[in-house]
Amino acid sequence: MDNFDLIIFGGDGDLSFRKIFPALYHRLNEHQIDESSRVMAVSRSKRTQKDFIEQLEKSLKEYIKDADGAVILKLLSMVTFAQIDTDKKLEDAHAAKWFTKDFHSIRVFYLATPAAAFGPICEYLDNQGYIIPDARVVLEKPLGTDLKSSEAVNNQVALHFPEEQIYRIDHYLGKETVQNLMVLRFANNIFESSWNAQDIDNIQITVAESIGVGTRGGFYDKYGALRDMVQNHLLQLLCLIAMEPPVMLEADLVRDEKLKVLRALRLYDKNSILTETVRGQYTRGNTGEGRLPSYLEDIDKFESNTETFVALKAHVDNWRWGGVPFFLRTGKRMPHRYSEIVINFKDVPHNLFPDRKKMANNKLTIRLQPEERIELQQMVKIPGPGGYRYKPFSLELDYAEHFDQRFPEAYERLLMDVVRGNQTLFMRRDEVKAAWTWAESLLTNWEKSKMPNVLYEAGTWGPGDKVMDGDHEWVKSRHVIKAQKKLEDDDE
Repeated sequence: MDNFDLIIFGGDGDLSFRKIFPALYHRLNEHQIDESSRVMAVSRSKRTQKDFIEQLEKSLKEYIKDADGAVILKLLSMVTFAQIDTDKKLEDAHAAKWFTKDFHSIRVFYLATPAAAFGPICEYLDNQGYIIPDARVVLEKPLGTDLKSSEAVNNQVALHFPEEQIYRIDHYLGKETVQNLMVLRFANNIFESSWNAQDIDNIQITVAESIGVGTRGGFYDKYGALRDMVQNHLLQLLCLIAMEPPVMLEADLVRDEKLKVLRALRLYDKNSILTETVRGQYTRGNTGEGRLPSYLEDIDKFESNTETFVALKAHVDNWRWGGVPFFLRTGKRMPHRYSEIVINFKDVPHNLFPDRKKMANNKLTIRLQPEERIELQQMVKIPGPGGYRYKPFSLELDYAEHFDQRFPEAYERLLMDVVRGNQTLFMRRDEVKAAWTWAESLLTNWEKSKMPNVLYEAGTWGPGDKVMDGDHEWVKSRHVIKAQKKLEDDDE
């Protein structure tokens, strides 16, 4: 890896301590980068270099299991703290010297700040002459709260950086199993040849979170589950599943195909918003570990219409996917945390076996977290004489079991891709615009219809049972269905 300079705005924030600095530690530990690269942690707050380094050392030991003290010391030797307040045009005296002395040809500006600060930061960097020819800028999501605000942010950044230097990061795309989607689809003819409406009945993408809003209450209440999770993370997963094969695995060729999917997404209207969307909010709940607070208690308000759960029936209106529903679900305060993609194949057209029982369909499950694995469910014969008895059986590939090496965290891969200049896993501006156009059809029609949140108890799988009818069965995740089946079996 070429040596580089990394400047982190928001360098003393939670994201930097939990994700960015640990990512640098692991890349340093695995000899992908060395200590001749430089890191500047930028904050608006005034503090000493010694104070910041002590806090950084403490956080690295907290967030990295079995951290090597020698590697931590190497990383700390690479880091400089600087106070830069772009609003007041204020910076430490040594900051200018750092930017102009011993600099490397690759300079990465990582904006781990609210989107409202992106434009002013970029303007300041440009006016100071800190943007060199081979500079890159990393933008953390969310980019605005709607299409208009997103375009405003992108317009501000574009005044100072061309599109080929802008990296809009979505950490979901850096996950190992998400990366494997490309190989699974395009390196295995058995899947790609049946990856279409003729063979697939439906596709389900579920991201469940066990935590509430935590310390993000003020932020979350302005955004909600749709803006926070669906408009970016879930849509990007949908794009990787639904896109056509690119000619080559190059950034713009991949992003061209993802853009086609986003533009093919059917917009919601006053009718479909009622039949194909559900929004919910968690109330108080109880688990074996005790009482869980409601969303209103978490944000310290008496009322809020912000959704903490979303279930959607989406459609990609093109030749490959016409008639195949994509079920998207995400929610907070679920019983446990997991993210997965389930490809449900169509039933066999005819059961030729004597019992004529309904067969379970083939199912490809791609678990993204916490246990990264792939399962293929197929029907198999139960051993024994006397006719054909069969049941579904899953072939499993457990990543942790089959691969010895440590799985890099998403930020490790994405940060190194920025240094390499590889934009494949980063959203292009026209992708962001298309995603917001689709999301706004939801937001606008939710508002017009005054659709309320369906309340669900914290610690449950969401409001599924409260909206169940013939048209809403899809709201249930497979975990809800499995739990209900177990209850029915117990009753029997």
